[in-house]
Amino acid sequence: MGVYLVSVGAEEWFGEEDGWGEVASALSAELRRRGLPPYEGVPPETDFVAGSGQAFEEKLTPPMTGFDALCQTHLSQEESETLCGWSVLLPFSLDEEIWLPVDSGYCESTLVVGAPQVLPLAEKLAAAIELPPEIPETCDNLDLSMWFRHQAKDLATMRPGLWSEDLDAAFYVALFLRAAQHSIRRACPIVLT
Repeated sequence: MGVYLVSVGAEEWFGEEDGWGEVASALSAELRRRGLPPYEGVPPETDFVAGSGQAFEEKLTPPMTGFDALCQTHLSQEESETLCGWSVLLPFSLDEEIWLPVDSGYCESTLVVGAPQVLPLAEKLAAAIELPPEIPETCDNLDLSMWFRHQAKDLATMRPGLWSEDLDAAFYVALFLRAAQHSIRRACPIVLT
Protein backbone atom coordinates (compact mmCIF):
# COMPACT_ATOMS: atom_id res chain seq x y z
CA MET A 1 0.00 0.00 0.00
CA GLY A 2 0.96 3.64 -0.02
CA VAL A 3 0.73 6.62 -2.32
CA TYR A 4 2.08 6.37 -5.87
CA LEU A 5 2.49 8.56 -8.92
CA VAL A 6 1.76 6.41 -11.96
CA SER A 7 1.23 6.93 -15.67
CA VAL A 8 -2.12 5.87 -17.05
CA GLY A 9 -2.91 4.43 -20.47
CA ALA A 10 -6.10 4.89 -22.47
CA GLU A 11 -7.85 1.76 -21.20
CA GLU A 12 -7.53 2.79 -17.55
CA TRP A 13 -8.06 6.51 -18.23
CA PHE A 14 -11.36 5.98 -19.98
CA GLY A 15 -12.34 2.85 -18.00
CA GLU A 16 -15.55 3.00 -16.03
CA GLU A 17 -14.74 0.18 -13.63
CA ASP A 18 -11.61 0.61 -11.48
CA GLY A 19 -10.38 3.30 -13.86
CA TRP A 20 -10.29 7.04 -14.16
CA GLY A 21 -13.37 7.24 -16.40
CA GLU A 22 -15.31 9.58 -14.11
CA VAL A 23 -12.37 11.99 -13.93
CA ALA A 24 -11.80 11.74 -17.70
CA SER A 25 -15.46 12.48 -18.40
CA ALA A 26 -15.59 15.42 -15.97
CA LEU A 27 -12.35 16.80 -17.40
CA SER A 28 -13.61 16.62 -21.00
CA ALA A 29 -16.81 18.41 -19.96
CA GLU A 30 -14.83 21.16 -18.23
CA LEU A 31 -12.47 21.57 -21.18
CA ARG A 32 -15.46 21.91 -23.52
CA ARG A 33 -17.00 24.48 -21.17
CA ARG A 34 -13.76 26.47 -21.48
CA GLY A 35 -13.90 26.25 -25.28
CA LEU A 36 -11.11 23.68 -25.49
CA PRO A 37 -11.14 20.26 -27.16
CA PRO A 38 -11.67 17.23 -24.93
CA TYR A 39 -8.63 15.22 -23.88
CA GLU A 40 -8.86 12.09 -25.99
CA GLY A 41 -5.33 11.38 -27.24
CA VAL A 42 -4.20 9.15 -24.36
CA PRO A 43 -1.74 6.51 -25.59
CA PRO A 44 -2.51 2.83 -24.95
CA GLU A 45 -0.85 0.86 -22.18
CA THR A 46 2.37 -0.81 -23.21
CA ASP A 47 3.89 -4.02 -21.96
CA PHE A 48 6.38 -3.43 -19.19
CA VAL A 49 9.98 -3.36 -20.37
CA ALA A 50 12.48 -2.26 -17.74
CA GLY A 51 14.35 0.89 -18.73
CA SER A 52 12.12 1.58 -21.75
CA GLY A 53 10.63 4.79 -20.39
CA GLN A 54 7.16 3.74 -21.49
CA ALA A 55 5.63 3.69 -17.99
CA PHE A 56 6.05 5.76 -14.83
CA GLU A 57 5.63 4.44 -11.30
CA GLU A 58 7.10 5.87 -8.13
CA LYS A 59 6.07 5.59 -4.48
CA LEU A 60 5.94 8.63 -2.23
CA THR A 61 7.78 7.07 0.71
CA PRO A 62 10.27 9.51 2.28
CA PRO A 63 9.09 12.32 4.56
CA MET A 64 8.36 15.58 2.71
CA THR A 65 9.47 18.01 5.44
CA GLY A 66 12.70 19.09 3.73
CA PHE A 67 11.00 19.28 0.34
CA ASP A 68 8.25 21.50 1.77
CA ALA A 69 10.92 23.80 3.22
CA LEU A 70 12.72 23.87 -0.13
CA CYS A 71 9.48 24.86 -1.88
CA GLN A 72 8.86 27.62 0.67
CA THR A 73 12.35 28.99 0.05
CA HIS A 74 12.28 28.95 -3.76
CA LEU A 75 8.61 29.00 -4.83
CA SER A 76 5.50 30.99 -4.07
CA GLN A 77 2.58 29.26 -2.37
CA GLU A 78 0.75 29.12 -5.70
CA GLU A 79 3.78 27.65 -7.45
CA SER A 80 4.17 25.02 -4.71
CA GLU A 81 0.54 23.96 -5.13
CA THR A 82 1.00 23.72 -8.90
CA LEU A 83 4.17 21.66 -8.50
CA CYS A 84 2.96 19.09 -6.01
CA GLY A 85 -0.69 19.62 -5.09
CA TRP A 86 -2.23 17.92 -8.10
CA SER A 87 -4.15 14.67 -8.38
CA VAL A 88 -3.86 14.48 -12.18
CA LEU A 89 -1.00 15.76 -14.36
CA LEU A 90 -1.80 16.25 -18.05
CA PRO A 91 0.75 16.39 -20.88
CA PHE A 92 -0.49 19.70 -22.29
CA SER A 93 -0.57 23.28 -21.11
CA LEU A 94 -3.48 24.67 -19.10
CA ASP A 95 -4.02 28.39 -18.57
CA GLU A 96 -5.06 27.61 -15.01
CA GLU A 97 -5.58 24.60 -12.80
CA ILE A 98 -8.85 22.71 -13.04
CA TRP A 99 -10.79 21.57 -10.00
CA LEU A 100 -13.18 18.73 -10.74
CA PRO A 101 -15.94 17.76 -8.30
CA VAL A 102 -14.91 14.12 -8.55
CA ASP A 103 -13.38 11.99 -5.80
CA SER A 104 -9.87 10.99 -6.86
CA GLY A 105 -9.25 8.59 -3.98
CA TYR A 106 -7.52 10.97 -1.56
CA CYS A 107 -9.73 14.05 -1.83
CA GLU A 108 -13.37 14.76 -2.53
CA SER A 109 -12.26 16.78 -5.55
CA THR A 110 -9.56 16.35 -8.18
CA LEU A 111 -6.95 19.00 -8.99
CA VAL A 112 -5.72 18.82 -12.60
CA VAL A 113 -2.64 20.72 -13.79
CA GLY A 114 -0.55 20.73 -16.96
CA ALA A 115 2.92 19.20 -17.03
CA PRO A 116 4.25 22.22 -18.99
CA GLN A 117 3.39 24.34 -15.92
CA VAL A 118 4.96 21.85 -13.47
CA LEU A 119 8.18 21.28 -15.42
CA PRO A 120 9.76 24.76 -15.04
CA LEU A 121 8.99 24.77 -11.31
CA ALA A 122 10.66 21.38 -10.87
CA GLU A 123 13.59 22.56 -13.02
CA LYS A 124 13.93 25.64 -10.80
CA LEU A 125 14.24 23.47 -7.70
CA ALA A 126 16.59 21.05 -9.49
CA ALA A 127 18.86 23.97 -10.37
CA ALA A 128 18.65 25.37 -6.83
CA ILE A 129 19.95 22.15 -5.29
CA GLU A 130 22.21 21.24 -8.24
CA LEU A 131 20.51 17.89 -8.84
CA PRO A 132 23.14 15.57 -10.37
CA PRO A 133 22.74 14.23 -13.91
CA GLU A 134 23.20 10.64 -12.70
CA ILE A 135 19.60 10.52 -11.43
CA PRO A 136 17.60 8.07 -13.59
CA GLU A 137 15.73 9.70 -16.46
CA THR A 138 13.13 6.96 -16.76
CA CYS A 139 11.17 5.71 -13.78
CA ASP A 140 9.44 2.60 -15.04
CA ASN A 141 9.16 0.66 -11.83
CA LEU A 142 10.38 2.55 -8.77
CA ASP A 143 13.71 3.21 -10.51
CA LEU A 144 14.04 6.63 -8.87
CA SER A 145 13.14 5.23 -5.45
CA MET A 146 15.72 2.47 -5.81
CA TRP A 147 18.39 4.89 -7.02
CA PHE A 148 17.89 7.15 -4.01
CA ARG A 149 17.82 4.15 -1.69
CA HIS A 150 21.06 2.64 -3.03
CA GLN A 151 23.24 4.74 -5.37
CA ALA A 152 22.52 8.25 -4.04
CA LYS A 153 24.51 7.74 -0.84
CA ASP A 154 27.58 6.59 -2.76
CA LEU A 155 27.40 9.53 -5.14
CA ALA A 156 26.85 11.92 -2.23
CA THR A 157 30.06 10.63 -0.65
CA MET A 158 32.07 11.02 -3.86
CA ARG A 159 30.47 14.27 -5.02
CA PRO A 160 28.64 16.03 -2.18
CA GLY A 161 26.66 19.15 -2.89
CA LEU A 162 23.46 20.97 -2.08
CA TRP A 163 21.43 18.03 -3.42
CA SER A 164 23.03 15.63 -0.94
CA GLU A 165 22.29 17.72 2.14
CA ASP A 166 18.74 16.32 2.20
CA LEU A 167 18.30 13.22 0.05
CA ASP A 168 14.57 13.02 0.83
CA ALA A 169 14.05 16.55 -0.51
CA ALA A 170 16.20 15.75 -3.55
CA PHE A 171 14.06 12.65 -4.18
CA TYR A 172 10.90 14.74 -4.39
CA VAL A 173 12.54 17.32 -6.65
CA ALA A 174 13.58 14.48 -8.97
CA LEU A 175 10.17 12.83 -8.66
CA PHE A 176 8.17 15.85 -9.82
CA LEU A 177 10.78 16.68 -12.48
CA ARG A 178 10.68 13.18 -13.97
CA ALA A 179 6.88 12.94 -13.69
CA ALA A 180 6.42 16.15 -15.72
CA GLN A 181 9.04 15.07 -18.27
CA HIS A 182 7.42 11.65 -18.65
CA SER A 183 3.93 13.08 -19.07
CA ILE A 184 5.10 15.41 -21.84
CA ARG A 185 7.34 12.82 -23.55
CA ARG A 186 4.70 10.06 -23.58
CA ALA A 187 1.70 12.43 -23.92
CA CYS A 188 -0.01 10.61 -21.05
CA PRO A 189 -1.61 11.54 -17.76
CA ILE A 190 0.09 10.82 -14.47
CA VAL A 191 -2.13 10.32 -11.45
CA LEU A 192 -1.78 10.23 -7.70
CA THR A 193 -3.10 6.89 -6.54
